[in-house]
Amino acid sequence: MKLIIDTDPGVDDALAILYAAAHPQIELLGLTTVFGNVTVKQATRNALYLVERAGLDIPVAEGAGKPMQLPPFTPSHHVHGPEGFGHLPEMSPKGSKIDESAAAFLVRMAREHKGELVLCPIGPITNVADAIALDPEFATNLREIVFMGGALDARGNITPYAEANTYHDPHALDIVLQSGANIRMIGLDVTMEVLLTAEDFEELERRDPEHGAFLREMSHFYLEFYRTVGAEGCGLHDPLAVMACVMPELVGLEHTPLDVVLEGPEIGRTRRATGRPDIGVALNCDGADIKRRFIESFGG
Repeated sequence: MKLIIDTDPGVDDALAILYAAAHPQIELLGLTTVFGNVTVKQATRNALYLVERAGLDIPVAEGAGKPMQLPPFTPSHHVHGPEGFGHLPEMSPKGSKIDESAAAFLVRMAREHKGELVLCPIGPITNVADAIALDPEFATNLREIVFMGGALDARGNITPYAEANTYHDPHALDIVLQSGANIRMIGLDVTMEVLLTAEDFEELERRDPEHGAFLREMSHFYLEFYRTVGAEGCGLHDPLAVMACVMPELVGLEHTPLDVVLEGPEIGRTRRATGRPDIGVALNCDGADIKRRFIESFGG
């Protein structure tokens, strides 16, 4: 499966990217970066580092540094740490981003792999909306968009109504939802059903000392944030979106027209609508099975 991940790394982004890099059925064609958990410059640096750590030779294209219409946001340092990887210091990758913008790279790759490319945005979806603006055929050139974001029946995680990625650029999401693309939403309804605990990160380190030790080290900060909000572990947000790309049967879907609130106290809320394209919204999953599959994918 040909895959591009649009990312703002991020602890759970690192989990997702290293999972994708190791999966035998995933051909990772590149990463595009966006603001969100960190600044876009930090996101690019972290993406380049993850590519090198995974032993990949793939392009990293830098994208949007702020939302389409809303004022710029302060990065989520209280969740992911000052550089995005918990307490770990700034990364120093050897490679560089490509000259092409994220949106231009996405448009080109969708044309070159028409009908084959799966796009997995796991941060704010700004780059995807920018690509749609560049090429009216972009959305339908893709095989599928599987994005991490939103909450349909679940409570939000940045406000009572909204999940963080949809909150950070609802106007971009509104464009994507109306684009005619084949779309699945992997949101808090399922990602908070799969919690990784400190013991799970210890198991990752036992199974894969090289990557597992890195992931466990960055997890300390992340897990501490989740404890402050009363959770016993961290939600498998971004990794579950990538897993659903290659194993769609992992989540049960409701097909419904969907919109997103663009102003007011509920801004960023995703909700059932009428008169819009159907979206496949993940609403149920077997959390224990997904966690087992995720952990067993390391050290194979």
